[in-house]
Amino acid sequence: MNTALLKKPSKKASQISLFSATALGIGGMMGAGLFSLLGTASVHAGTHIPIAFLIGAIAASFSVYSYAKLGATFPSSGGGATFTVMCFGPGVISGGLNIFQYIAYLIAAALYAAGFSEYANTLLGNPLSPLEVKMVGAAIVVFCAGINLLGTSIVGRAETVAIGFVVIALLVFSAKGIHASSGAMFHWSDWSINGIAIATGILYINYQGFGVVTNSSNAMAQPQKELPLAMFSALILVTVAYLLVSTATELLLTPAQMIAFNGHVLADAAEMVSGRTGFVVIGASALLACAAALNATIFAASNIAADMASKVSISKTLGNTVLKTQMRALTISALIVVVLVCAFPLDVVGKMASLAFLLVYAAITAGHIKVRKQTGAKLWPLWAAIIINLGLFITLFINVVETAPGSAIALIGALIGSFALEAVSRKYRGK
Repeated sequence: MNTALLKKPSKKASQISLFSATALGIGGMMGAGLFSLLGTASVHAGTHIPIAFLIGAIAASFSVYSYAKLGATFPSSGGGATFTVMCFGPGVISGGLNIFQYIAYLIAAALYAAGFSEYANTLLGNPLSPLEVKMVGAAIVVFCAGINLLGTSIVGRAETVAIGFVVIALLVFSAKGIHASSGAMFHWSDWSINGIAIATGILYINYQGFGVVTNSSNAMAQPQKELPLAMFSALILVTVAYLLVSTATELLLTPAQMIAFNGHVLADAAEMVSGRTGFVVIGASALLACAAALNATIFAASNIAADMASKVSISKTLGNTVLKTQMRALTISALIVVVLVCAFPLDVVGKMASLAFLLVYAAITAGHIKVRKQTGAKLWPLWAAIIINLGLFITLFINVVETAPGSAIALIGALIGSFALEAVSRKYRGK
């Protein structure tokens, strides 16, 4: 076991509490996907979006099980990047996966920043040009990077405050929406297994945030106990919220209206229930949720970059230059996210983020099988995670190839490039 990668015993007080770690997980999950991708998902699932959310939660639960076992056994600020090294060893496989995982977090951060800017424009009455919308997205990235510079405990407290407001607002909207809707007006739309599977894949980004909790395990007093509890608590809480919110939205809006309001569906649904006040409250909640998810995701990405670079488990050439320190890793991460925000529209970057994490979770869980005797994990949940993640990946990837081939090419290019960079850098170091 490469113990240099793991948490060192310390008598110092924990920097992050169980409550803050749970809030970090909720913040990582409850972002732009919920507020901005419902219209995109309804194209495929119609009125069956709650079913897609439920299937996504079941799929994510197996990956959460895998990550919880790995995180409890191998606590480190590197999170998933540490898991690849412990599972595959410090070679090209783990190095390539870590670079790709780093890119996946940056794509997800770009999604949250784009969601923030779209809702900001909506709240202002849509006065901003497309360029100005992207500038707002870039600004929130810089702001969240600044918060991360203040340290782990600040990140945890910021997540707690933001998510507390968001959860309360969403629960109130769900209760009022379900109560105000007329059940007699609701009609189930046509559906297909493939359509629901594609919607599940699109909405899977709503669950990827559980991984950011593992990056705080080295700041926990008892990661073996607190980490699994924080991860499963976050998953259960956001699943309940997703089911309630999506049910209320489906009762209030037809699939055609959801597609028409794509990017700000919840705000328009809230306006039907509570007028302008509802519109503003849900719009403000969207801003906070997107900022919280962006904050948590940049936290995870910069931790992966700095931690693995310092322990030469990611490409050493990259580590000794671009990602040498936490400050430099955070700065470079933020700059890349800004570029992604400017390059891709929200719905495309949302699909790319889901595809990237479906692949990452399947790969890390496959590696988990090799070390499951150390973690004490059962075999069948690991195989379930691999099969479900790969199944959703293939279904969504086919859809992306058909609708946005450029983004599919970019994602595959990032995957191949990650392993190529690792292989070339190792060959260069060998010489």
